[in-house]
Amino acid sequence: MIKRKKMDWRSVLIGLIIGSFSWGPALAGEASKDLTDLSLEALMNLSVTSVSKKEEKVSQAPSAVFVITQEDIRRSGATNVPEALRMVPGVEVARIDANKWAISARGFNSRFANKLLVLMDGRTLYANLFSGVFWDVQDTLIEDIERIEVIRGPGATLWGANAVNGVINIITKKARDVQGGLAVAGGGTEEKGFGGLRYGTKTGESSFIKAYAKFFDRAGSVQPSGEKAGDEWDLFRTGFRFDHHPSTLNNFTLQGDYYQGHTGTPYAFPLLTPPYVAFQNEKTEVSGGNILGRWKHVYSEASECNLQFYYDRTQRKDILIFEEQDVFDFDFQHRFRWLKRQEIVWGLGYRLLKDRLRNNDLLALYPSERTDQLFSAFIQDDIVLIKDQWRWVIGSKFEHNDYTGFEFQPSTRLIYNPTPTQTLWSAISRSVRTPSRVDQQLSAHYYTIIPGESGNDSPFPLMIRVVGNPEFQSEEVISYELGYRLQPLSNLNVDLTGYYNQYDRLRSASPGPVTMETRPSGPYLVSNQTVDNEDSAEILGLELALDWKIADWWQIKTAYTLCETRYHQHGAVAGEVFESPAYQVSLRSSFNLGKTIELDGWFRYVGELKNLGIAAYSDLDLRLAWHPMKTLELALVGQNLLKARRAEFYSPFFNYQTFEVERGFYAKVSWKF
Repeated sequence: MIKRKKMDWRSVLIGLIIGSFSWGPALAGEASKDLTDLSLEALMNLSVTSVSKKEEKVSQAPSAVFVITQEDIRRSGATNVPEALRMVPGVEVARIDANKWAISARGFNSRFANKLLVLMDGRTLYANLFSGVFWDVQDTLIEDIERIEVIRGPGATLWGANAVNGVINIITKKARDVQGGLAVAGGGTEEKGFGGLRYGTKTGESSFIKAYAKFFDRAGSVQPSGEKAGDEWDLFRTGFRFDHHPSTLNNFTLQGDYYQGHTGTPYAFPLLTPPYVAFQNEKTEVSGGNILGRWKHVYSEASECNLQFYYDRTQRKDILIFEEQDVFDFDFQHRFRWLKRQEIVWGLGYRLLKDRLRNNDLLALYPSERTDQLFSAFIQDDIVLIKDQWRWVIGSKFEHNDYTGFEFQPSTRLIYNPTPTQTLWSAISRSVRTPSRVDQQLSAHYYTIIPGESGNDSPFPLMIRVVGNPEFQSEEVISYELGYRLQPLSNLNVDLTGYYNQYDRLRSASPGPVTMETRPSGPYLVSNQTVDNEDSAEILGLELALDWKIADWWQIKTAYTLCETRYHQHGAVAGEVFESPAYQVSLRSSFNLGKTIELDGWFRYVGELKNLGIAAYSDLDLRLAWHPMKTLELALVGQNLLKARRAEFYSPFFNYQTFEVERGFYAKVSWKF
């Protein structure tokens, strides 16, 4: 009976999206302007800034770049940035529970993925604790995002260490572009309730300001048994942006955000006495705020400079971890044309990070407080070899950090345009992932081996303790890339990228001798596993993005990812738990059914994670929206529709459990006033 209901449900959903193919032509006479106003040529000519730290067309960028527009986000039904990133070929997004994700690019995915640099409006979303991102607090009003620029592959020449496998730059809208008001509200089964308000106004002849506030309350996931996992999630966020344009030569921006909320965190604490593990749900209190200022001065069409500073403070507090981090960042950049065929971009940067942690018996860092400084400089030269055909881009980043000292990260890129509708590019780059506090200063009771099990023949429990190594060095990658962009038809764009990455000095661990300890609940045995740099790997991949505007009322966007990892474990123990699917497919279809109705479908296939015991899965999201008037949108969204629930990833870090993502529905109202 249960199986028959599941098949009937799937048939209804597939029938709905296939049936809509036949509705479209009959109702396509009054297609929505949001879809038809932008031709594919216009989409390829969108300006991006993340690739070369200057504006350039997507079609001319010498890198594997993908742009998620606000229209993409709106029509996908995604309610947060991590879910929107599922659109990007080469990016792996796996939900661990209701508020945690594993997100990476081109392999090495884990909850604490540390080879992907993420920014919002030029502010680094970086956790000094583990060189990664806490995705549960990286948020903004989703309607306020102008675009998300995603670079797959090394971006370290311009952005620095940790831009090893990619860069994600979330860019929000300027104040002058959002004049008037916006109110959104909704709720459903998983998205229990959410709402947002934004208002923008003109404050002077050349000044604009906007302010927003949002709140959401999300239901928790479930365990395989069907029991609630206790990982509910709620967050309040507010912010503002002030833009001042006294002339065409000067622009000034001041913006800031503040957030506060709770993330449910199911823990599995290792014990040294029976039952040797304790399961407990904790409420993690998260809060933080930032302030950012930016000044841009234009000397001429061929020369400009940018000056940016920001201060960012974050705090996380629960029974396992109490961390506070303060970041002060200064960045200067100058672009100018040299002679007739060269355009040079160079810059200087300084960052101060202060990190404080409250230690406990399970997790500790020594010392508990630390201050780090990062000095950086970069230079990149864009040389026109043959006008409108050949360009050569060469440059390097130079950094000095308090962990490994001096680092350099060069790259060279060659771009060839045989015709106006074709771009062929190649690149060779070196990038590094610098150590974090965890790599050099961690002491963690990772798990306990029960007497008589897993090789522990003694009558005492065996504690596996992970210990940082002050001599831990930067991980290194040499990347080789080849890309091809083609517009064979006026309504079809194709973007193909292949790459081969060689990694060296990857994190591993070496077990030390087994010793006896008695505190705090002895006697028990201890095996210290010390972090080191013994492992290496190669990753070979292929990424395809296809954008096909079949008709004014119908557009299809497809992404395909192939990622093959060959990991070489030279150390005694692998340094981290990570895995990425070998294959991924994304297919998005957008219909305009008449003047006021939109129907969107998003099918995804993700390959298995064999080492983590996670099966491959297919899934489907559907969105139906009605515009009774130009300023009002009513939408119904169904997510993860092909299965009642499923697991996407497993994180052993004090969890030891697998959590499952459930099917969900929500309704949403958006009103512009």
